[in-house]
Amino acid sequence: MTISVKAQRSGPEALAYPRARLVWLDLARTIALLAMIVFHFARDLEIFGYIDAGTTLRGGWALSARWIAGTFIVLSGISFVLAHGADMRWQAWARRVFQITLAAALVSVATYIAFPDRFVYFGILHLIAVSSILGVVLLHLPGLVLLVLAGLILLMQSTVPDLFHTPWLAWTGLSTSIRPSLDFLPLVPWFSGFVAGMAAAKLIPLAKLDVRGAPRTLIASMSWPGRHSLAVYLLHQPLLLGSIWLFTKLPAW
Repeated sequence: MTISVKAQRSGPEALAYPRARLVWLDLARTIALLAMIVFHFARDLEIFGYIDAGTTLRGGWALSARWIAGTFIVLSGISFVLAHGADMRWQAWARRVFQITLAAALVSVATYIAFPDRFVYFGILHLIAVSSILGVVLLHLPGLVLLVLAGLILLMQSTVPDLFHTPWLAWTGLSTSIRPSLDFLPLVPWFSGFVAGMAAAKLIPLAKLDVRGAPRTLIASMSWPGRHSLAVYLLHQPLLLGSIWLFTKLPAW
C-alpha cells in the first residue's frame, strides 16, 4: 500500500527512492520478508526430506512463524491508518483489497492442486483482506480504544466459547470444526494484530519517522522487496520449491 507523505525531494535523491513511500515501513517489510523466506525454505526442505519432518513446527521455528506472521499483520494495520486515516482513499483501498483477495484466491487454488488435504483456505493474505474491510469500520476510533479492542480480541481465543460447529466458519477462529491447512490464521486472535497496528499508527507519530545516515540508493535497494511485498510473497515459494526440485535432479558426485 502506497503511503503519501508531504516531504518533497529534488535532485539525485528523488530518483533513488519513491517520495510517496515511508522508507522505514518498506525496510520493516523487507526484514519480515527475508525471515519468511528463510522459514519457508526450511519447510520446503522438510517436504523434500532433507530435514526431519515437523522441524518447523517445534521450538524456535514455531515461534518464528508466529513472529513473522504477526509482524506482517501489525505492519498492515499501521499502513492502513497511515494511508487512509486522514482521508479515506476509497479507490486506492478498493484496488488494494481486490489485489490481496485475488492473490489469496491464487494461493488457495495453487495449494489445493498441490496439497488438497492441507490447502490454504484462510491464510495471511485472506486475513489481511478481511482485516482491511473490517478496518474501515474502526478507522476513526481513538488509538486507546483500538488498543483496548486489540486486547479484547486477543483474549477472545481463551475466554469466548466456540460459537460455530461448521468448517465453513473456521476462519472466524470460533468454530470447533477446523480442517488442516498449511497456513491458517483465523480472525480470532490474529485480527488483534491488525487493530494493534492501527492503534500504534494513531498513538505514535510514525508518519514522521525517517531513515537517515545511509545513501539513498542503498536504502532504496534494501527496501525494494518491501515496496513489492505482495509480488515477493507470491513468487518466492515457486522459486524455492523449483530450486530444491532442480537440486534433487542433479547427478550425485
